[in-house]
Amino acid sequence: MKPSNGNLMSEMVINDDGIRLSAVLEKPEGPDKCPLVILLHGFTSAKDRPHNILAAAAMREAGYATLRFDLYGHGESGGEFRKHTLHKWISNTMAVIDYARELGYTDLYLSGHSQGGLVAALVAGMEADRIHGLILRAPAFMIPQAARDGSMLGFSFDPEYVPDSMTVIKDLKLDGNYLRVAQTIYVEDAVDRYRGPVLIIHGDEDDTVPLEDSRRMAQCYQHCELAVMSGETHHFDRHPEQMQSIIRNWMEKLR
Repeated sequence: MKPSNGNLMSEMVINDDGIRLSAVLEKPEGPDKCPLVILLHGFTSAKDRPHNILAAAAMREAGYATLRFDLYGHGESGGEFRKHTLHKWISNTMAVIDYARELGYTDLYLSGHSQGGLVAALVAGMEADRIHGLILRAPAFMIPQAARDGSMLGFSFDPEYVPDSMTVIKDLKLDGNYLRVAQTIYVEDAVDRYRGPVLIIHGDEDDTVPLEDSRRMAQCYQHCELAVMSGETHHFDRHPEQMQSIIRNWMEKLR
């Protein structure tokens, strides 16, 4: 462990069935025993993007340890980007949860941005007995339905005949299995199974993920607070201090 801005930080590698996941565990100052938040980044992103680091910092200020990790095909973790799917990200997240429990953390929370927010919501539905709360930033709830409708990231296709590959952001390619997997997922099922507290944060100038999806899902969760940030974008780069304040205040109320 080494000091990082007053916190204890440890870099580690977590194994998910042969896939190496690069992770960073950071503990707040104070008692060793505290809750832990596992953070998931978004599509084409990584654990060390500024808005992910700032979100984690706010959580530690509220008294929670944080575990950020790079998902399959992203950042410093293993796997090819073009071969990643929601199923692989779900498997990664469940492996990290198991790892955290092995470290002695049982008071676990999940947080995710964009596609990571979608996966956090899906895993919370699968492990509702283990996840004590959800913090979702601009969660991409629309991905499965978009795959069923035949329109993804500006790429149109016949959903009955999924292409072998598609070109997405910055000329990156995705295998058709990404679409095939997404088509089988129904977010509402996971939302129905999760009954813990949920915070959803969404900017009203997000041009990547529809705010209306967050409004709709906030009504579906049993215990959900929706914070709409005026003038904020998908990556929370205009008012990061406000994002941090929303996270910190909500999480302090749970302690």
